[in-house]
Amino acid sequence: MLDVVAEFLELLAKDQDMAVAVAAIRALASVVRKSQAQTIMGLEKELSEAAQALKNCNATAISLRAGCELFMCYVTRTSFLESKDLGTAKTRLIERSEAFAVTSLQAREKIAHLAQKLISDGCTILVHGYSRVVVLLLKRAADRGINFTVYCTEGRPDGTGISTARALKDLSVPVTVILDCAAAFIMERCSMVLVGAEGVVESGGIINKLGTYQIALAAHALKKHVYVAAESYKFARLYPLNQRDLQMESKPVDFGPLLPPHVKIVNPSRDYTPPEYLTLLITDLGILTPSAVSDELIQLYL
Repeated sequence: MLDVVAEFLELLAKDQDMAVAVAAIRALASVVRKSQAQTIMGLEKELSEAAQALKNCNATAISLRAGCELFMCYVTRTSFLESKDLGTAKTRLIERSEAFAVTSLQAREKIAHLAQKLISDGCTILVHGYSRVVVLLLKRAADRGINFTVYCTEGRPDGTGISTARALKDLSVPVTVILDCAAAFIMERCSMVLVGAEGVVESGGIINKLGTYQIALAAHALKKHVYVAAESYKFARLYPLNQRDLQMESKPVDFGPLLPPHVKIVNPSRDYTPPEYLTLLITDLGILTPSAVSDELIQLYL
């Protein structure tokens, strides 16, 4: 299954703007097209092994896992396994896999269109981390001539907030970078919080860049709306109850020479925000309340 992994990595290298899940979906679609399997069961086995190989690339990547699982559910939802004709089954699989890949690529534009009713002239938006769909959403709002300003957290330790600020500056959107720890301080000046998500879980909560949870808590305390922009291929069959249920993933952080030796560092890369602190999720399936997510997950994975 090295070929599917190589194609997946090549797709990401060619298009820096491509989501991990979309690259996985396109790589799996290619597996179907190139398959030399002589039986329907052989084709199904080959596809399942390819999906597992992709998930093994990064065992902690929620969107990668969700994209692979959704692809497998979508393309095998028809009764192709009951067909006695391999050619017909393969043709049907190719059609469904390519349709799913196209739908996934269009997800961001759908979200950007749906979100326009939430952004009005004069509003101030707090964003956290870097999300391609959030940047596109704000770009579309700016293209429509809506005047708004953005506060952007710095996004330590990898500077994702700086990347967001740079992208917004290129769009001539007024943007101010703040320290991650200044989110509560600046919250009273904001009209809303807008974040992306690495994964949307069964409870209607989200898993996202570390700091999202505390920002949502501050917003809740000050009665500010928290909107999440997330593609449906990030809907994952997970049900975390607390932060300890998340698989630990750390990113390098440098505290400099002043850090005393032998001091432990806890540096998780993401946290879980429960649904009660979220207002709405803007998805390519529509604008959803957190309580509606479980119903959508059932429909996606059936």
